[in-house]
Parts: sequence; structure tokens; C-alpha cells
Amino acid sequence: MRGHRVCVDVGRPGAEPMIPKFFHRLCDDAAAFPPGNAPLDVAAAQHLEYRASSFADLVGPLVVPMDRVHELVLGARMEVALTAPAGPGSVEAGLRAADRTAGVTVVAVEVAVPDGTNIDALRNITQDIDIYVEIPRDSRRDDIFDAVDEFGYRAKFRTGGVTADEYPDERELAGSIYEAAQREVHFKATAGLHHAARNTDPHNGFEQHGFLNVILAAQAAHSGARVGELEKILAIRDADVLAGLVAGIEGQRAFASFGTCSIREPLDDLVRLGLVPPQ
Repeated sequence: MRGHRVCVDVGRPGAEPMIPKFFHRLCDDAAAFPPGNAPLDVAAAQHLEYRASSFADLVGPLVVPMDRVHELVLGARMEVALTAPAGPGSVEAGLRAADRTAGVTVVAVEVAVPDGTNIDALRNITQDIDIYVEIPRDSRRDDIFDAVDEFGYRAKFRTGGVTADEYPDERELAGSIYEAAQREVHFKATAGLHHAARNTDPHNGFEQHGFLNVILAAQAAHSGARVGELEKILAIRDADVLAGLVAGIEGQRAFASFGTCSIREPLDDLVRLGLVPPQ
């Protein structure tokens, strides 16, 4: 990825700065979820603005609760990722509702696996979409991970939330990233990745992971790093150090994306660190 800091679109007059390919679709737009909690119509309108902006390539789909997709009233086509907190058994009905919603194109589903459920129902999905299964943080973890691997799904790791216990520590997250690499399972992260580097939230004291830390840990895991090495990467708090390491990466990003309720926060960090041009 050397040379990405001068990446511009030279194919059209008056070209706007572009997002380097390495960061394309890094940020899924979860504006409707905590802590942002934007009304769905506001989130959808804002998302369309993002898709028309100079930083459009940074933005993935709008993340929408599966039981609310019918509320979308769109004047343009929009890619969405549907969340299914009720579990795999709710996905087919949610996809049918999306099919009846004008303008909606479902590109992914993100499925929780509540205790007492399993992922067998996902085998009935025939659409060509990405299926992310949230890996539980309890005794079912290994079994669910094995099933995700067996059926060719993707993994979703929870990296934060509204309470401190929803934030895995460095070792737990390092273990998840390591297991995904060992199984060659693509993954996304959700919640808590508000800034580029690991940090302590000044408002609530929560220890938060950095999205550049996760990018580097994923790259290292795919290059054969062990859990202890990944843990050290996830603990780095110097954003400039992280940016320098990320700037030296060649090839594709090793993990899919992360959900964020504020696209502007990661964008501002990437611009400040010189990883993307000013927008």
C-alpha cells in the first residue's frame, strides 16, 4: 500500500481525492445503533449523503435491524446489512420483508446465536449474500466457530457495547482473530471501535480497541503470528506508530469491516494520521 497518500482519481476532470483501495468499505454504517441511536429515516438519509460524498468508498452498507427494514422509505437504491439478534430462525422472514421493501438490496446478514439456538436454519438461505455469525463469548464459542468454518460463513466479533463487560480484553480478541486466521474465516467487528488506536474513553473509563490495531492484528495473524504477538499489537496506544505500520502494508485487508455509529470519527482519524487525503 505504499504511495497511497497521494491516491487521487485522475480519470475525470476536477477529480476529488479518493479513499485508498485498502480502506474501501472499511466502515459499515451503524448510525441507527447505540450509542448514536439515530432514527432510521435520519440514518438512511445521511447514508445516501455518504454514498454521494468524496469518501463514499470508505463506507459499506447501512446496518438495519431485520425487524425494521420495512420502515425504510427510500428514493434511491441502497445496500443494507440486516442484523438478526433473535437468531438464525428469524432470518428468512427478515429477508422476505426486505424483498418487499422498495430500493433495498441486502448484501449481508449479521446473525446472533442466542443460547438454545443453532445456525442450521441459515442453510436455507439461497440468496448470494454474506452471512456473518456472531461468535458467542461463552462455552459455545468453539462449536459455533467450527460450524461457521464448515458452512463457509463469516464471523462477527463484538468489540464493545454500552457496558464495560461487552469489551473483550486484548487477549480474548487476539484469540478470536487468531482462530479466524487459522480457519481462514473472514470476520468483521462490531461496536466500540471509535478511534484508530487503543484508548481509554474519557467519559466512562472503558478500555476501547482501536480499528488500526485490529487491522494490524488481522494482517499479522494471516502472516502466522501467534496469540501473544497479536495481543501486543492490540495493546499499542500510539496512533502514529500504528499508522506507520498500516502504511507499509501491501496487498488486501485481512478482515472485512467494522460497524460504527459515526462514519466521521474513523474518517477524521484516518485523515489526521495521513492515511487518506483530506475530504
